[in-house]
Amino acid sequence: MIALGRQVARGTRSRAAVKRTARRVEQRRAALRAKREQFFARVIDYIPCRQFLKKDAESLATTPPADAVVPLDRDDADRAAAKGLSPYLASLYQTRLLTKSEEQYYFRRMNWLKFRAATVRGRLDRKRASLRQMEEVEGWLAEAETVKSIIITSNLRLVVSIAKKFVDPSNAFEELVSDGNVALMRAVEKFNFALGNRFSTYATYAIQRHFFRMSHKGRQQRNRFVTSDEALKDRAADTAATEYRSAEQIGMLQELFKGFLGDLEPRERQIVVARFGFDGKPPRTFRELGSAMGVCKERIRQIQTRAIDKLRDMAAEAKLEQTVDNWL
Repeated sequence: MIALGRQVARGTRSRAAVKRTARRVEQRRAALRAKREQFFARVIDYIPCRQFLKKDAESLATTPPADAVVPLDRDDADRAAAKGLSPYLASLYQTRLLTKSEEQYYFRRMNWLKFRAATVRGRLDRKRASLRQMEEVEGWLAEAETVKSIIITSNLRLVVSIAKKFVDPSNAFEELVSDGNVALMRAVEKFNFALGNRFSTYATYAIQRHFFRMSHKGRQQRNRFVTSDEALKDRAADTAATEYRSAEQIGMLQELFKGFLGDLEPRERQIVVARFGFDGKPPRTFRELGSAMGVCKERIRQIQTRAIDKLRDMAAEAKLEQTVDNWL
């Protein structure tokens, strides 16, 4: 009886071990399926180039130019120029500017890695791709991101020089630099290095266009969403001379905008009023509002975007644009 009991116990433990093993195998399979879905859903954008189709394409993309120097240390002139600047601006001078040949090499390298990753991934079976195969492709993409960061870092000073020209009461310097850095990152992705042009020429145009678009959009928002009594009084005084609006029409707009703001969430309303100076005070920056509300400035930007979208939908639903056009 004792021996029989031991055999039963061993059999029970054996079945439990088999179940645990089967459960672990199924979990690994589920994790692999999820990874495959994420892997094949990832977008891989790159700038095509005829050189990538040549036999020596990999050699061209992996051989740096003779004048390349790694790491990209700053020189004495850069160190002197960084004196007296804020910590962030001074940190930009820790990386020197790339030469034309270095720039071509890094852009070629970045796009070649993405091209190679996209080509190899296209040959894989979506249901049978192994973990090793996916990790190999992801390794190339990770290296491409490293090369991209080198290009971005060496061109951050360009953003600063352009942002200085667009500073005004409604556009703080730090916010312009932040937005300009985003435009710079997009420019790195879109730059066609195969044409042989310098990236700074293309990036300057892209960043300036982004700033012009921001300035135009900001003016439209300030002109469209006027809600405080003082602001409306000023607007009514300005337009009285041109007789574009009657007092009744101004009053109607005032009540309409107040209703729009009333439909926003309290935090959204607070940010919109403060950002565009609708309370009669100077417009506050994202950083100032973030410090006052205990969140980062990017969170303030997100809430403002959401609020503006809501206001735009409200205006469209109320057919505000059509109503104003009928007054002209």
